Amino acid sequence: MRSLSSGTVEEPHSARFRRARSGRHPDGDRSLGGLRMSQDDALFAHRPVMVDEIVDLLGPVPPGVVFDGTVGGGGHALALLEAHPHLRVVGVDRDPDALAAATQVLGAHIATGRAVLLHARFDEAFDVLANAEAGLQPGDLSGALFDLGVSSPQLDVAGRGFTYRDPDAPLDMRMDPDDELTAGHIVNTFDEVALAALFWEHGEQRFARRVAHEIVAARPLHTAGELVDAIKRGVPAAARRTGGHPAKRVFQALRVEVNRELDVLPVALDAAIEWLAPKGRLAVLAYHSGEDRIVKERFRSVSTGDCVCPPTLPCVCGSESRIVARVLHRSARKPSPGEVRANPRAESARLRAIEKLT
Repeated sequence: MRSLSSGTVEEPHSARFRRARSGRHPDGDRSLGGLRMSQDDALFAHRPVMVDEIVDLLGPVPPGVVFDGTVGGGGHALALLEAHPHLRVVGVDRDPDALAAATQVLGAHIATGRAVLLHARFDEAFDVLANAEAGLQPGDLSGALFDLGVSSPQLDVAGRGFTYRDPDAPLDMRMDPDDELTAGHIVNTFDEVALAALFWEHGEQRFARRVAHEIVAARPLHTAGELVDAIKRGVPAAARRTGGHPAKRVFQALRVEVNRELDVLPVALDAAIEWLAPKGRLAVLAYHSGEDRIVKERFRSVSTGDCVCPPTLPCVCGSESRIVARVLHRSARKPSPGEVRANPRAESARLRAIEKLT
């Protein structure tokens, strides 16, 4: 996953984070972590966000394996391998196209055994690590990385159904094409109340009820264009003139539901923390306010033990025995202004990290 926001489903950004601008790489550079790709190889070219910060964060970890739970096009993994000879990478993605691209980008490191790629959803990948990485067990990972959400290549390929800009795009939105649930199934079978709740909870769409009513009235819907037309009828004309495309929040909500993004994230975070070795680090890039809240809460829990004692008094609730990690930065880090100028789709990124205690 390489996630998005209500700020837009067309870009990896958040409803409550500042709205990011859409756009391709302004300089036309197709390089990934130092590896220049040809036009033919760049179908899944994805510019890794905050790559320098990720490399710096994971540099001090003990020698061993870093788990990249959202390897995408392999940009972060390649940068880590080239910067840190003491690390290996196990990269996971649920998107076969992403894995094909990562195989090309990381080919030299795969050949030497420093990189392994797996096709799995990141919350399920830990179940296969023992077989994939010669007996790797909980407590063995030197680091873990999650770059959440939808990547630029997934958005830019109309056939994947993530974009509302192509009226003929199918209502799909599956990151893994083997999954059964599609956006088309949701809009054509969920009742009006369920649709409204979905659009409000995952997209913060304030006209969720009106939009849900128009979608139900327009059934059956087969293309992005048909869905966009129904959404526009549910959003008042005055509201359509501000805040970007009227369909962005609904498309975001559908994508989150299709891929169960907010359901699998807490499971994956807890598993990653369990698998970390002492002084191992977990870094998470989030672009959606809902995702970032989950990350922030999980990190708060493992770094405080869920202490309920008054902050001015000594702890007597036993939380110290439950503290397993320390937060590396008090607040989320953001991309530099220079990175945002070079890659506007990075604008909504929020980076949080923790270190496992001994």
